[in-house]
Amino acid sequence: MLYREYGQTHEKVSILGFGCMRFPTIDNKIDEEKSTEMIQYALSKGVNYFDTAYTYHDGASESFVGKALEHCRKNIFIATKLPSWLIKNRDDMDKILNEQLTRLRTDYIDFYLVHALNKEYFSTLKDNGLFEFLDSIKKSGKVRHIGFSFHDSLDVFKEIVDSYNWEFCQIQYNYLDTDYQAGTEGLKYAANKGLGVAIMEPLRGGKLASNIPDDIQSLWNTAINKRNPVEWALKYLWNDSNVSVVLSGMSSFSNIKDNIRYAESSESNCLNEDEIVLINKVTAAYKAKIKVNCTECRYCMPCPVGVNIPRNFDLLNKASLFQDIESNKKSYNSMDEKNKAISCIKCGKCEKLCPQNIKIREKLEEVVGTFGR
Repeated sequence: MLYREYGQTHEKVSILGFGCMRFPTIDNKIDEEKSTEMIQYALSKGVNYFDTAYTYHDGASESFVGKALEHCRKNIFIATKLPSWLIKNRDDMDKILNEQLTRLRTDYIDFYLVHALNKEYFSTLKDNGLFEFLDSIKKSGKVRHIGFSFHDSLDVFKEIVDSYNWEFCQIQYNYLDTDYQAGTEGLKYAANKGLGVAIMEPLRGGKLASNIPDDIQSLWNTAINKRNPVEWALKYLWNDSNVSVVLSGMSSFSNIKDNIRYAESSESNCLNEDEIVLINKVTAAYKAKIKVNCTECRYCMPCPVGVNIPRNFDLLNKASLFQDIESNKKSYNSMDEKNKAISCIKCGKCEKLCPQNIKIREKLEEVVGTFGR
């Protein structure tokens, strides 16, 4: 495994981080046996960064991660997050952190992030004493390093970076999102300020990993050094020395084995000029196809009336990406009526929660226009 210094934390973290949002499940609960095997394999191969959050797996991720890593706590790094949207007052911050320490079976957290910051959440948290809270938990030793994860515009990102003595940040970034949210400019801005940078959504919710359109696969096939789409996407990130750690939500043993193998040969500047040109061509081809920039994070769920927003958008994107309206229309028609886009009452609750700032109501109308009622 390769390691990089995590900005001004000066910690050496594995370039592949284990994202604990998408463990394999049984009956909508974490499959602890399979997930433990995956974690143990990752540990044996040198992965030392594990990223969870208060709300992952409906609140079960932290407890599972704490149990799975208890035996090697001092040899690894745990990152978890303060859920911005759940904070109503200063006391909530301490209450949630203490609960997280209990769940994680530890008396300290290595990397603590303020989760999913945007302009609105940041303003509310500041008014409720965020900075005093962050100062106090670091002074007490409950948290070793302070950072934030982010979903908003570039100007808001820069404002947040400059507002506090952050040590690291976490941004959505991949070869399709270079001009989206923080983007490439934000990545460089944070790195130049001395922040370590963790990358989430490296495969854009899996959309860069499978069901590759024929024209895009044909582009990949022109490369002299043959790689699958996952390896291309990950190496694009590791190629950049401003990237400290890439988080991957791995849900199968094959995922973790493959990603570790890719990481083992991914120093900075691991791509040559021709390969970067190729990735730019693939990016342009994809951007011409995607209808909705949804990563299926499910922050918009549950919908008050039951609309399955991510599923509707997934079908719309697949219909466009693969030029296959008919089979996706069949899938749409097989959904319960309440789950279909047609059932949207346009209340707008989902749009306030969407970290991608998608105009969800407008896009659901496009789903109806594509697949019918």
